[in-house]
Amino acid sequence: MGGVPARQATAMPLETSRRRCVTASHNPPDARQASSGRSNPTRDIEARVAALDQETISDGLHVHGHALVADFLSAQTCHELVDLFDRPDIYRKTVSMARHRFGLGEYKYWSYPLPVPVSAMRAGLYPLLAPIANQWMHRLGEEHRYPETLSELRAECVRAGQSEPTPLILKYGAGGHNTLHQDLYGEIFFPIQAAVFLTQPHDDFTGGEFVLTEQVPRAQAKATVLQPQRGDLLLFTTNFRPVRGRRGFYRAKMRHGVSEVRSGHRYTLGIIFHDAES
Repeated sequence: MGGVPARQATAMPLETSRRRCVTASHNPPDARQASSGRSNPTRDIEARVAALDQETISDGLHVHGHALVADFLSAQTCHELVDLFDRPDIYRKTVSMARHRFGLGEYKYWSYPLPVPVSAMRAGLYPLLAPIANQWMHRLGEEHRYPETLSELRAECVRAGQSEPTPLILKYGAGGHNTLHQDLYGEIFFPIQAAVFLTQPHDDFTGGEFVLTEQVPRAQAKATVLQPQRGDLLLFTTNFRPVRGRRGFYRAKMRHGVSEVRSGHRYTLGIIFHDAES
């Protein structure tokens, strides 16, 4: 989704296919009040995570490499996160995408401590996703296993020299786009990440579809094009997913990006679970 030294980009050709994405059913609590003092934002996020359909999410990630949860965040929380974009004191790094030839737009990495809703989402979603990641390791015959909690994963990152937070917020204006890439920030990385879409297609912007590509062996890349709505949560693979072949499972390389925004402004929250070297 972003990154400076560890981002891996590609200009591979695409075979684009639009299809309905796997959607996890979700029955959230009343979230008309989010991160303001009128409710407890941590408890609100915890309740939303607890309401997720874990089986549907697991099936989507295993079969397609992504799973979409509708209406995960309230419109109010989305607006509040967008309002944080222009506060320079809470970010550790700002990246101009054009400068690094990543696309056109701007993104900012939060400093620790993260905003409360972001921290709660990161800590709450990780234990849901770790068993899926470990099943991927098992299918691929890998010995490595991911720890049960985010704090344990962060400790592994620190031992590897990765101590900088990676959650970020991205902004695209007209003409903005994000080239295909993977969010790898060092030796340690978790193979699943999350995005929450903070603005509404057609109302706030046009274009700006989310693009996932899968490299099929001895073939052109296959692309999936999604247009999530404001408040939707997308869980997707960071680097690869296991795919069954004739001789067992193999690694299908995955990348993601954003198509050109035609008008308006598109904001997205990105949640990467591993930390970065810089």
